[in-house]
Amino acid sequence: MDLSRALVSSVANMDVEHLRSACRGPVIAAGDPGFREALHGNLWNRLIPDRAPDVLVKAADDDDVIAAVTFARANGLKVVVRGGGHNWCQPTLRNGGLLIDLENLNRFLSVDVESRRAIIQPIISNRDIQKTLNPLGLAFPTGHCPQVKASGYFLGGGMAWNPTVWGFGAESLEAIELVTAQGELITASETENADYFWAARGAGPGFFGIVTKYVLKLHPLPKAIHGQEIFYRLADAPAIGRWLGDIAPDLSPSIELTLFLVQAPPALQAGAAGQNGWVCMVTATAFEDTPEAARAALQPLDRSPIEALARSVATPLDFEQLFDASGALFPEGVRSRVEATYSNHSPGDVMDVILPLWPKAPSATSVFLLTIFCGPDVPAPRKTMARSITSKIYGGPWTMWREAEADPANAAWHQQVITALRPYNIGYYIGESNTVENPDLVAQSFAPENWDKLRRLRAHYDPEGVFFDYSEGFSGKSETVR
Repeated sequence: MDLSRALVSSVANMDVEHLRSACRGPVIAAGDPGFREALHGNLWNRLIPDRAPDVLVKAADDDDVIAAVTFARANGLKVVVRGGGHNWCQPTLRNGGLLIDLENLNRFLSVDVESRRAIIQPIISNRDIQKTLNPLGLAFPTGHCPQVKASGYFLGGGMAWNPTVWGFGAESLEAIELVTAQGELITASETENADYFWAARGAGPGFFGIVTKYVLKLHPLPKAIHGQEIFYRLADAPAIGRWLGDIAPDLSPSIELTLFLVQAPPALQAGAAGQNGWVCMVTATAFEDTPEAARAALQPLDRSPIEALARSVATPLDFEQLFDASGALFPEGVRSRVEATYSNHSPGDVMDVILPLWPKAPSATSVFLLTIFCGPDVPAPRKTMARSITSKIYGGPWTMWREAEADPANAAWHQQVITALRPYNIGYYIGESNTVENPDLVAQSFAPENWDKLRRLRAHYDPEGVFFDYSEGFSGKSETVR
């Protein structure tokens, strides 16, 4: 059966009961009671498009995943996979087909302290990975948002804490287990089924398999994590950006440095009233082995050329506190549009472009951030995995609001911001950009040779098109339902 042709099956003529009998987890067909809640309940972004599969399987184990893929093949259904449901543009919602939801594969399977190795299922959060490992003196380059699950994080490549030292999260994977388009459970690593391992680390929602286990290479927990916050007037953001861009190559690679535009904390709100409450915030976190080394690494940030509105001293932190701070910037229950980009321009140049637009933001929940890589060696482009684009700075607008009636104003303003940024971008992050409404961004999320290789591998390992590709299944209604 050619699964790439237009779907001819419908729920009415499928033997869904046969699939139910083959699965331990729930199997819910379109029209069944509870279908909508099962489909939307674990989605992070509450800006939910009106797209839905024919059948939803909440897999309980690897066998359920295999049974679902086998059923899809037999019924001419394309397959889409949901990990944690955190992808901002909702690529797991397609029109028709079969959605395999992995939310019940949520166990930490093992930790070997001596060999610094752990095995997890895909639905473990960034926070819970560190919470399990840190008491053992170990850490892993997780992402920043505490609720994000391992599945989507690794498939996107993984923008990690301590990035210049630890690299991307996917670089600390040792192996994976996955179900192929043929319904086979295999192991993949650099030496076994290496093409799958290469693609799984960065292919995002276009990956041609379903990863059910990750084998992690762990790192020693840094003994001294210190952080610092500095606030400036919004109007000073371009000058501060230029200064940070100039000094970043001379800063320690152990520093994670980020420039934000955010709403002022309560103590600074009066002074920011003229800019609708917005301020420029610089955060710097040093991952070191001694408090002395951490404080020394952060010291150059005390010598800014512009007077700060407020600054904290270098303060000891742990990952729980880092997640609390990061999570506060990206609250739950919001409607969101995001475009995360790579640029080799000065952060000051980017801020010059953003400054006229940002005070007009319709929502005070929105955030703009630029992570500025520190040290003399900007991360080089990767060829050993699909995740490949790197640059001196990374970031963009996270436009977030809560009321459905505010959708048009926020969408229009967000479009103004990303249009202004386009000339400064050299690429996009597949896990945090709107590849649904802007499919051209998919190819721009990879180095050209990596994109060519990824397409060849997909054609080779999924020749029948069992899995939806990056652009299929989005035509039709697009209005929000919540």
